[in-house]
Amino acid sequence: MGNIVQCCVTLTNYFKCKDAPVQREVERSPLLSSEESECDTPSLSDETAVTNPALEPEHFLFPDIILSSNLGGDVTLVEPMVCLLVCEEEEGLGEVGDEGQERSNTGRHRGYSEVETQTEGDTYIGMGVQTQTESQAEVQTQTERPVGNNTKEILKQAAVLSEPQTDTPTSNQRLLETVTDVLSEKLNKRTTWSDMDGPEKEERQSENNKRDPGDTGEEAKEENLKEHHVHECVFQTELEEELNDDEGDVFKLQQSNATAQEVATVGSDQHVPNIIPTTTNISCSEDNTDLTSLETDHVQSQDGEKTDVQHVLELEMVLPQLEQEGAEMKQMTLFLVDRLFLAPSRVAESPSQTEEKSPEEADAAIRKQPSICDIVDLQETNFTVRIQPPGAESFELQVSSHMLVAELHQVLMEHEVTCHRTCFSLQLGGTSLNSLTELHSVPGIQDGAVIKLVEDSYTVRDARLHLRHVRDLLRSLDPTDAYNGVNGSSLSYLSFYTRTDMESEVMGKRRASEKESVYCSPPEYILPGCKDRPLSPLQPIRDDWKPLQCLRVLTMSSWNPPPGNRKMHGDLMYLNVLTMEDRELNITSCTRGFYLNQSTAFNFNPKPADPKLLCHSLVELLNQASPSFRKNFSALQRKRVQQHPFERMAAPFQVFTWTARHGDHTLDCVRAEETHTSRMGQDEHTAGQTRDWNEELQGCRELPRTSHQEHLHRERSLFKTNSDFVAAATQGAVAVIDGNIMPLNPGEAPHMQMFIWNNIFFSLGFDISDHYSPLGGNTAAHAAAICDLRGAQAYTSVDIEGLHTLGTAVVDYRGIRVIAQTIVPGILEKNQEQGVVYGSNDYGKTVFTHSRFLELLVKTSKPLRLQPHLVLDHNNSPVELCSGMETKGIFGNDGRSYILDLLRTFPPDLNFQFHEKEVTGEEVPKQCQHFGYPQQHPHSLASLRPELLEAFVQHRYELYVKMVSTGLSQLGERDKPTEQSEDWACEPRNGDAATAGIDIQKQTIITEACEAVGSVRDSCFDIRFNPDVCSPDVRFPPECVEEVQRQRRLLWDAAAFLLSNQIPAVLRDCLDQTAVPMDGATLTSALHQRGVNVRYLGSFLRALEGEKERERLSHIQRISVSEVIVRSAKHIFKAYLQDVEPTAFSAAVCHFLNCLLSSCSSYFPDSCSDGLLSRRRSRRRRSHGSRVVLLTDNVWAKLTSSELWGRIKSEARNYYRYTIDSESIDEVIAKYNLQRISLLREMAIKTGIQVQLREYVFESRHRPAFGEEDVVNMFPVVKHLKFTSTDATKLVQQAQVAVQQGLLRDGYEFINQALTLFSSTCGVLHEDACMCLRLLGRLSYILGEYPDALSNQEKAVMSSERVQGIDHPQTIQDYTYLALYCFAGGRHSTSLQLLYRARYLTLLVTGEDHPQVALLDSMLGLVLHGLMEYELSLKFLQNAIDVTSKYHGATSLKHAHSHHLLATVYESKGEFRSALQHEKEAYSIYKRQVGVNHTSTRESSDYLKSLTQQAVILQKAINHIYSNTPSASIPPPKFSTPSLSTILQQLNLTCGIILIPFSAKEIEDLKTELSGKKKIQVEELENQLLRQKDCKAADNRQQT
Repeated sequence: MGNIVQCCVTLTNYFKCKDAPVQREVERSPLLSSEESECDTPSLSDETAVTNPALEPEHFLFPDIILSSNLGGDVTLVEPMVCLLVCEEEEGLGEVGDEGQERSNTGRHRGYSEVETQTEGDTYIGMGVQTQTESQAEVQTQTERPVGNNTKEILKQAAVLSEPQTDTPTSNQRLLETVTDVLSEKLNKRTTWSDMDGPEKEERQSENNKRDPGDTGEEAKEENLKEHHVHECVFQTELEEELNDDEGDVFKLQQSNATAQEVATVGSDQHVPNIIPTTTNISCSEDNTDLTSLETDHVQSQDGEKTDVQHVLELEMVLPQLEQEGAEMKQMTLFLVDRLFLAPSRVAESPSQTEEKSPEEADAAIRKQPSICDIVDLQETNFTVRIQPPGAESFELQVSSHMLVAELHQVLMEHEVTCHRTCFSLQLGGTSLNSLTELHSVPGIQDGAVIKLVEDSYTVRDARLHLRHVRDLLRSLDPTDAYNGVNGSSLSYLSFYTRTDMESEVMGKRRASEKESVYCSPPEYILPGCKDRPLSPLQPIRDDWKPLQCLRVLTMSSWNPPPGNRKMHGDLMYLNVLTMEDRELNITSCTRGFYLNQSTAFNFNPKPADPKLLCHSLVELLNQASPSFRKNFSALQRKRVQQHPFERMAAPFQVFTWTARHGDHTLDCVRAEETHTSRMGQDEHTAGQTRDWNEELQGCRELPRTSHQEHLHRERSLFKTNSDFVAAATQGAVAVIDGNIMPLNPGEAPHMQMFIWNNIFFSLGFDISDHYSPLGGNTAAHAAAICDLRGAQAYTSVDIEGLHTLGTAVVDYRGIRVIAQTIVPGILEKNQEQGVVYGSNDYGKTVFTHSRFLELLVKTSKPLRLQPHLVLDHNNSPVELCSGMETKGIFGNDGRSYILDLLRTFPPDLNFQFHEKEVTGEEVPKQCQHFGYPQQHPHSLASLRPELLEAFVQHRYELYVKMVSTGLSQLGERDKPTEQSEDWACEPRNGDAATAGIDIQKQTIITEACEAVGSVRDSCFDIRFNPDVCSPDVRFPPECVEEVQRQRRLLWDAAAFLLSNQIPAVLRDCLDQTAVPMDGATLTSALHQRGVNVRYLGSFLRALEGEKERERLSHIQRISVSEVIVRSAKHIFKAYLQDVEPTAFSAAVCHFLNCLLSSCSSYFPDSCSDGLLSRRRSRRRRSHGSRVVLLTDNVWAKLTSSELWGRIKSEARNYYRYTIDSESIDEVIAKYNLQRISLLREMAIKTGIQVQLREYVFESRHRPAFGEEDVVNMFPVVKHLKFTSTDATKLVQQAQVAVQQGLLRDGYEFINQALTLFSSTCGVLHEDACMCLRLLGRLSYILGEYPDALSNQEKAVMSSERVQGIDHPQTIQDYTYLALYCFAGGRHSTSLQLLYRARYLTLLVTGEDHPQVALLDSMLGLVLHGLMEYELSLKFLQNAIDVTSKYHGATSLKHAHSHHLLATVYESKGEFRSALQHEKEAYSIYKRQVGVNHTSTRESSDYLKSLTQQAVILQKAINHIYSNTPSASIPPPKFSTPSLSTILQQLNLTCGIILIPFSAKEIEDLKTELSGKKKIQVEELENQLLRQKDCKAADNRQQT
C-alpha cells in the first residue's frame, strides 16, 4: 500500500542522483473497491449458509410450533423464531395474564403473530465464514444437561425430544413426530399467523387451505419438500465432509444419498417442531452449573453414540418425573421470539477458522486450540480487597482475579477517595506488587486482603502525569475533549434521559400517581408531520456539563526549568495558580510532593511560603490554600462519581463528532505544555522514549499460544499495541499534512515526499513517479491504499505462524490520503534488488520465488481461496507463486519473513476494467451484458469482496452436490438389478472387478461435476481463484493457458453471480426487512454482507427500479440515491481541498457546502480569514474597488453550484454507473424526498468535517446556509486493522446454537463469558463487547429478568454512543429496546423519553418516511395509551398505520394490527364509531388473509360485538339524558382504561415477542398421549434393531 519497497527505491534514487530519472517501480495489487472504509474479514452471507426455508418468515403458517434446532449442514446460528415453553409461578408472568382478564372479550389478548422484523442494518444471522466443509461436530450440541433442581427433568425431556441424531435421522424424526402430532392438535386453536404480504403469499395460503392435510400425493410432497425440507442440511453436511476427504472415501456417497432420500421423504410429509421447555424463575445455583458439563454439552455432540431405544427409554423415565412436577406447574407459556430480536451483529471469524481440513489436521487443530472448557475455566472470579490509603480510612473494593496490578492502579486513580493520587505503589504484607502481575498470581491474595497504598517519590515524568491527571479531574464534566476528539473522549447522552428516573427505583409503588405526574408532551419537531429538523437537540444541554470552576488559572511558571542549585534540592518544576479568591500561588513540585514558594512574577524565591505545608498531592495542597477550591472540587467529584464508568473511560479508538457547540477557548497548561514539549516541528524525541512499533507488533504475534491464558495474553497485547499504533499514526498523519514533520526527500514535489516520525513510515496516496500510471494514476494510487489494507487484514486474520505483515493505517485528512506503516528492519538500507526475494517489483519483468515464502503462503491459499500458479520470469522460466505477483516477500534484519504490497489478495472484478479491451460476446455472460458490463472504470484495482467469493463457492458447491447426487442415484438404479441377480457364492475376484468398475464410474461422475463447477481438482470440490489471471504484465507458461482460460471464465461467472443473485438478494433482505438500512453506512453494510461492492450502486438502483414491489423499497431508493450523491461529492471534495491554502480552509469548506446544499446562488466567499489582507496584495488590488476580484486568484472560489452539480452527475455516471436526470440538487431533493440535513450529516461523516451545532436554513434564496464560523474543524478519517478475541467469538457462536435450541440460560452464560473475554482483550468500549451486552439484555428480558435486562441494555446504549456515535442507527436501535425494557420495569416516563429520543434521531438520520418510524410510532402510541394520553397516542398510531400501509401493504396483518391498536385507543376515549370503523378494517383483513375460522378472526369478531354493545349502551344513555324520561333500567356507559400488562403484551408483540399460554390440562393431555405412544415406539425401534442385526449377519456370511 504505501509500497514501502518502491518508496525506498525512490529515496535511494533521490539521494544518489537527484537529476537521474527514476525507474518504474513496483505495481501494487488490487483488493476491493476503493470507496470502502471498513476492513471486514472474509465472511459468509446468511444466504450461503444451509438454512431451512420452512423457517423463513414468509413460510410461517403455524408459527406457534417452530423447529428451533437445525444442526445439519452449515448452521444458520439463529433461526427465524425461537420457541420456548416457560413455566410460570403464580406471582410470575402469570400475573400479566391475570390482570388482563377484565377485557378478555375485547380481543386484546389476540394470539396472532404480528412479528416486527425491524433490526439494525448490520445485524445478520450468519456468524462469520462457515464454509461447506466445516465439521459440524464443532457446532452441534447436546441439549441434555441438568440445569437445576426445579427444571432438571423438564430440560431432560426437552433433550430427549430435540436431540439431533445424525446417524439415525429417520428414527429421531419419528420420535419428534410424536410430540409434534400431539402439540399440533392441542395448539391448533392458538395458531398464530405471520405477515404474508403480496399476492404470492395469499395464493400460497389459499392453496394450503384447500389442500387436504393428509394428502401424500407427489405434488404435495414436492411442495412440502421445497418449503419444509428440514433435514436436507444433514445430508448436505455429510456429503460435504465425505467429498472433501481422500478419494477412497468418496464412494460412501451412495449410502449417504440413500439415507438423505429417506430423510427427505419423512421431512416432506409433515412439519417437525422442537419444543424447548425452560423456566423463568431459575435459581442462582443454576447459573453456576458444573463448568465441565458445558464442554461435553456444547463442544462435541455425542448424539451418535445413543440408539433410538435409549432415547425412548429415557423418555419413559422422564415422564413419571415430569408428572411429579405437574402439581407445581401453574402455567406453561410458549414464547415466539423474532429471530431478528435475538440476532447479534455479525462476529467476524478469521479465515483460519473456516479452512478446509483433513481429519488429521482437524484433530491436530483441536488439540492445539484451547477448548471451550478451558475458556469457561478462565471465567473471572470476583473477590473483595480492602484498600488502605495514607491518611484516610480504608475502603472495600471488588476486583477480578485476572485484573492486572496496573489495572488496579488505574482503578484507584478513578476512585472517589484516591482519585487525586497518581504516584504510588501497592503493597501486600509489606511486599510491593509487580504492575504486570495478575491478582490471582499474587502470593497471599485472598478475599478480604488488605492492600496498602504507599506514596512514591516523584520524577519529572511523574510530576507531569500528575499535573495532567489533576487537569483531567478539573475538566471531567467538560465535553471539550469530546468535541476536539482527543484523549479517547466521546459523547454520551443516555444519562440525560434516564437520570430523572434513577432517583426512584421502586416505581411500582406509585403507578397510580405516575400517570398524572409524567410529562408526556413531546417537542413540536418530534410530532408526526412536522417538517422541521432542528440540529440543536442532537446534543441536549446538560446542567452538569457546565463544570464547577475550581481555579481561575493553572499554568506552568515562567521560572521553569529549575536552575541547577534547585535541582540539587529536588525541585522538578514550578506552577502558577490563580484561585477563585484571586490569590496568586506559586507552587514548587519536588520529589516529595508540592509546596508553596515565595516567588512572584518578577522575583524568584524558591523558599517555602506560609503555610509551610508539603503535600504529596497537588489537590491536597490546593484544598489547604483555597477554601473555594475545596468546596467546588468536592462538589465536582460528587458529580463525577455519579457518572457511569462507561461515560468516563477512554475509548481504544478515537471517535469524532460531526457537530460541536461553540465554546470559549480556555487556558489549559497541560495542553500548552504538551504542544511545546512535543517538538513536532523539529521531529525530536527524547532518547529511548520512541516505540519500535514493528518490533512490538511482531513480538506480540510471536507470543506463545499453547494455553488459553497465553492465547488471551497474546490477543490482548495485539489489540493494545495496534490501538496505540493507530493513535500514533493518526497523530503523525495529521502532523504530516499540517507541515510539522520534515520529509525525507525535501527536494521532491510535495505529493512525492515521504516521512518518518515516531518509527512510523508515512507516504501519500499519490502516484509517485508514474508508478500507477498503467493502473489509473492518482485514482489507482488512492485506491491501492485500501486494497493493501484489506489484504493485510486478510492475512492477519489467517494468522499463520512465521508469516508477518506490517502494522498499517490509512488516514484521510483535508483531502489527502496518508498511509502509515511500521518499518521493516533494514528495508531502508537495502537496495530494491537485494530486498525482494519473492514476487515482482517491476510489473513482472523480474519475478522471484523462495521456498520459505512458498511454505508459508501455501497455508493461506485455502482460507483465502488463492490458487497456487506458475508464471514466467525474466528468463522465461516458470516460477511458482501462491499469491498475486505484486505481493513481495522480504527478509528483515530481524530474520522475520514479511509480505508487503498486498493489493491483489482478492481476484479482480471483470465487470469493471480500466483498459479498453475487445471482449467477445461469447466470453461475457448474458447476465453481465444485460446490465451493460463490462464497463470502463477509473482504475484497474477493482476486485471482488471475500463475502461474494464465499457465497459463490457455496452456490457452486450446491450445484456440485446436486450433480453428484443425481449421477450416483442413476448409477445405483442401473446397478441395482445386477446386484440383485448376483449369486451369494460368487467368486471374490469377480466381485472385486465389479466393485472396481463401479468405483471408476463414480470417480467419473465426480470428475465431470468438478469440471462443470470449475474446481481446480478433479477428485473433490475445491474452487480457488488466480489473482493474476487478468494482469496484463503477467506471462503464463504455455501449458497453463487452458487453466488460465478456465480461471477467467470462473471470474466471469462470479461477476455474473453478483449481478444475478446477490443484488436481488439484497433487495429481498430489504423487502423482508431482514436488513433495514437507515443511512449510507448501514446500506453499505447490507451490500457488503451479500458481497456487493459500493461501486455497484447504479446497478442496484436499476434493479430496484425494476422491482415489482418498488414502492415498498422507496426508503432504500432514497438512501441509495443520497449515497451516490454524497460519495460523488466526496470524490470531488478530495481534489477540491488540495488547491486550498491553509488560511482559507474554513472559507473553502464553507463555500463547498453552500454550493452543494444551499439554495442561495449569488454567494461570493471571503478568501481571507478574519478580514486580514496582505499589504502587497491590497495595494495591487486597491484600484479595482471590489474585494470580490481577489477571488480570481483562488481556484476553489470559482466553483459554482451548477458546476459542482454537473461534476457530481458526471462522477456518478462514470464511477457508479448511475444517471441522475435532475438539473439541480433541489430537483433531486424534491423528486426523492431527500433531507438536506441528512445529506450534510453524511457528507460531514465521510469527509471529517465538523460543523457548528445550530439551526441551518438551507432554503433561503438570499443568504447562504453556511458561514466561515460554522466550519469548526476537520478531523481525520481513519481505517486500520482490526483485532479481536477469537475465543470470545467461538463462545458467541456456541451461545447462538444454545439459543437456537431454546436453551436461553446456556446461551446467556456463554455470552456472559464471551463478554468477559472481549472486555479483557478489547475493553468494554468496543463493538464486540457492546454486541454481547445487547444480547444479554435481550435474553434477560425474555427470561423475565427485567432489572438485568435494563442494566445490560443501558451499558449497551452508552457503549454504542461512545464507540459508534450518538446518532448511529445502531444507537437508535439500542434506545428503542431500552425503552421497551424500561416500560417492563415500571419506568414509564423514562421509556417515553427514550422513544422520543429514538424518534428524533431517526428523523434526523433518514426522515419520517421509513419503516423504523412505524415501529417507533406504534410503541409511542402504546406507551401513551398506557399513560392515558389518548390524543397524542392517536397522532402516533395514525402515522404508524400510514407508514405500515406503505411498506407492508394495506392487506397485511401488520396493517390489521395497527387498525386494532387504533380501535383500542378510540374505545378508551369513548369514540365507539371510530373504534368500530378501525376494528372492521382489521376484521376484514383477518377474514381475507387467514379465514373465518381462525382465532384472530374470531377474536376480532368478538371485539366488534363488544364495541357494538358498548356503543348501544352509550347511545341509550345519551338518548335517555335528552328525553328527560325517568328510567332506572339503563346502565351507565363504561369506558375501559388500558391495563399496563396489556400494553406491555402489545409492545412485546410489536417488537417480535409473542406469548401463548398453556393450561395445566393441556400439559397433562400431552403427557398422557406421549405415554400412550411410548410402547409403540419401543416396539418399532426394537424391530428395526433386529433387522439391522440380520443384515449384518448376512454380510458376514457373504464375506466368509
